[in-house]
Amino acid sequence: MSKRYKELSDSHIQFIGEQRIYFVGTATEDSRINVSPKGMDSLRVLSSQRVAWLNVTGSGNETATHVQLTPRMTIMFCAFQGPPMILRLYGEAKVVHRNDPEWDELFPLFSPLAGARQIFDLQVDLVQVSCGMSVPYYQYEGDRDLLLNWAEKRGDEGLRQYWLEKNQESIDGAETHIAAKNIGGSPSSSVAPEDKRPTSESKV
Repeated sequence: MSKRYKELSDSHIQFIGEQRIYFVGTATEDSRINVSPKGMDSLRVLSSQRVAWLNVTGSGNETATHVQLTPRMTIMFCAFQGPPMILRLYGEAKVVHRNDPEWDELFPLFSPLAGARQIFDLQVDLVQVSCGMSVPYYQYEGDRDLLLNWAEKRGDEGLRQYWLEKNQESIDGAETHIAAKNIGGSPSSSVAPEDKRPTSESKV
């Protein structure tokens, strides 16, 4: 039997901090539904009704496109070890690009990740917990470093070029605005923010 809450409890926050992977779902009114797995120590719990996660460069840019058109977002965590549980966070999200003023406020909360391109700030209006008794057991062995290595080898200019070539449209043809909001008017603008120490916020 599922249970619903208006905000995250301390036990929910502890559970989130113990997870190594989470899943993000978004869609516009007429787009395909996108679900993405996330990891790499990229999520922070900011309050009982607010979480933020750092998005790194990938082959697509669906989540950012959807949120700019329709801000609803669902984040799902599930236990692959220990007692079974599925935890879903529902709410409205805002995408923060490098050129947005909120970037300097939120980016220091995270350990720097090569290829970082956006931060998603989710205001949670519903927390749902369900049993998760059909979720299989999996043993965590470690994070893959392939994507981070790829981004480091690309370098700042290579990442900017990749955004221009691969990240400017969703699979449905909607604009992502990544060039204007991450690069601005100057293709030679730096895309690598100064490294800053992370805080002790709850994290994945």
